[in-house]
Amino acid sequence: MKERDHQILHIALPAIVTNITVPLLGLVDTAIVGHMGSAVYMAAIAVGSMIFNLVYWVFGFLRMGTSGLTAQARGRRSVQDAVLLLRQSLLMSLAIASLLLLLQWPLRELMLWFIDPTDDVRPFAITYFNIVIWGAPAMLGLYGLSGWFIGMQNTRLPMVVSILQNVVNIVASLLLVYGVGLKVEGVAMGTLVAQYAGLVVALLLLARYYGPMLSKVHVGRWTERLQDFLRVNSDIFLRTLCLVAVNLYFTSAGARQGATVLAVNTLLMQLYLLFSYFLDGFAYAGEALGGRYWGARDKAAFRDVVGRLFCWGAAITLLFTFVYVAGGMSFLQLLTDEPGVVSAARQYVHWACLVPVAGVAAFVWDGIFIGTTQTRGMLLASVLATIVFFLLVALLMPLWGNHGLWLAMLAYLLVRSMVQSVLYMFKM
Repeated sequence: MKERDHQILHIALPAIVTNITVPLLGLVDTAIVGHMGSAVYMAAIAVGSMIFNLVYWVFGFLRMGTSGLTAQARGRRSVQDAVLLLRQSLLMSLAIASLLLLLQWPLRELMLWFIDPTDDVRPFAITYFNIVIWGAPAMLGLYGLSGWFIGMQNTRLPMVVSILQNVVNIVASLLLVYGVGLKVEGVAMGTLVAQYAGLVVALLLLARYYGPMLSKVHVGRWTERLQDFLRVNSDIFLRTLCLVAVNLYFTSAGARQGATVLAVNTLLMQLYLLFSYFLDGFAYAGEALGGRYWGARDKAAFRDVVGRLFCWGAAITLLFTFVYVAGGMSFLQLLTDEPGVVSAARQYVHWACLVPVAGVAAFVWDGIFIGTTQTRGMLLASVLATIVFFLLVALLMPLWGNHGLWLAMLAYLLVRSMVQSVLYMFKM
């Protein structure tokens, strides 16, 4: 392998491990409440987890915007700009978290109205929300810190933090539920403890590896270069809203076709998510290395990074496509033994097998565009792709049902890829 490949893997592999461990926080909660003796507890945790997944997903710009700008600052060898970006990101994280805490009641009621849990589930979902919402400063602070670490070409530290969070969550939740005898409160408090443990460890790692740099740099007023920071984050925020709209509608459109189709789509989306965990690792490499060489104005190295990332993306795509074609149904049967769902899944599994081919370029380009802070182009691609998705849903679902819904999803990924490819050729 070339030196550039080693650089990419040095960033991508720890990021992949992090991506895989992140969902474990929710899975641990589900596994614990699954042995409490009532489905109501499981439903309450599912509702609470969905609320926080949606809320924190919207604020993912705190990580992505920070990583691209920091990588460029590193490429320019501007330690002052890098430290300033860290300060801005953490201050914005704290401001947004404070707003969430201040508005937690209307936020809770709005999300519960949207999800509409049953009357027996609602009180426990409220209990879970009322405890876990106090982890907002920790979670959003970790977004800013993770983005800064990635921009500094260090994905090992977020990996360490993520693994430690899962360990603390398991131990704390088990102690509080089975040791102290708490129910939903114990699971929620275990999650809260894990979130703040992650933040504390991230800050300790920041001080350990970057303390001398942070202490020696005078960054001046925190408002310097704030315009760029806000522009990038606002673009990513609006782009994230497009992603949320598409994914929520995809889920609701499946639900309107009945419980079996909803279950099938949920299972098939696990294949999509598994692929995304790996491709996102290489997207992080695009953020870090693409931003670094873009900031250094080294066009040759930048284009080499882009080329090598697409080579790795093609290899991952071929691997996952082969695995899904050969063993996709076997994987789904590990997740469920419900005969009706398994039978229905056979009709749609080929769409999930096409996801890697349709989505590879979108994932790689997102990393490159974030790293170079060409976020307006990424927003444009998402808006156009979202419009195409909803148009195709309106045209094809009445004719082809769930097949039309999946075709619209693949078209959404392809349009993002094509628009960003055109923008790269003409603007970068």
